[in-house]
Amino acid sequence: MILCSTREEVVQISDQYASEHLEVHTQDLDWWLTHLTCYGSLFLGEETTVAYGDKASGPNHVLPTKGAGRYSGGLSVHKFMKTLTWQKMTRDAAKDIGLVTARISRLEGMEAHARTADDRLAKYFPGQTFDLGEPVTA
Repeated sequence: MILCSTREEVVQISDQYASEHLEVHTQDLDWWLTHLTCYGSLFLGEETTVAYGDKASGPNHVLPTKGAGRYSGGLSVHKFMKTLTWQKMTRDAAKDIGLVTARISRLEGMEAHARTADDRLAKYFPGQTFDLGEPVTA
């Protein structure tokens, strides 16, 4: 049993624990639904029980365990879908992003990444000088 002084503290501890099944039996269930973020499956109110979700009302019975609810949800169709991401820059955007990328990459010691930004800045903005940061030396 963990005793807390505020419901915000309860949320913090609950989200840190990230239980597989979480039942909430309290007032203002909408508040809890809004503030709790790390669990496998949430059961709100005395009319609801884990057994309902496991056996009849839930989307599935495959839920994250051992704290994995902090970064993953229960099994769903999304686990079987491939997510594709892409980017496309304008030359003006490449200027702003190139400057930031070069400097961050150099601060992280990733010189090759920085040079990909340097090359684009030199190609698209010939004759201009930029503060691209200095390579990190050990």
